Amino acid sequence: MAMIQTFRMSRTMRLLTALLKALLQAGMPMGSLMLLSVRGHKSKKVYTTPVALVHQGHERWLVAAFGEVNWVRNLRAAGAAHLIRGRHTEPIDVVELGMTDAAPILQRFLQAYHLVPFIPPYFSVTPHSPLADFEREATHHPVFGIVRSR
Repeated sequence: MAMIQTFRMSRTMRLLTALLKALLQAGMPMGSLMLLSVRGHKSKKVYTTPVALVHQGHERWLVAAFGEVNWVRNLRAAGAAHLIRGRHTEPIDVVELGMTDAAPILQRFLQAYHLVPFIPPYFSVTPHSPLADFEREATHHPVFGIVRSR
């Protein structure tokens, strides 16, 4: 089993995040990337970060590729957020999935994003690992189902 890297925002990632935010705020279509705005559970300040959604039919999920980062803790506390691209803002409610339900979503996420160089180091599985391995991986990568728009 590979060692999972602990998330640390590097200078390169900070630059890429700023660029992604600017492009998404301008309304640039970037596949399943959107901005997630969620209120801080302690500060009450609104934080916005790029996230990748996983889609299947009409269902959508948010995957914490880098683990227990701030947006995860804030979303867990709030249970609601906004998805933004350009001038379009969608209020959403979310529910955190258990490991069994999260496993196939994590697998789909990694299959879609395994070529993004800064994603695989945060996973101890590969896109072709068995589902049982993704269940264990779910303890490190929370997955939130978007249950409805408000």
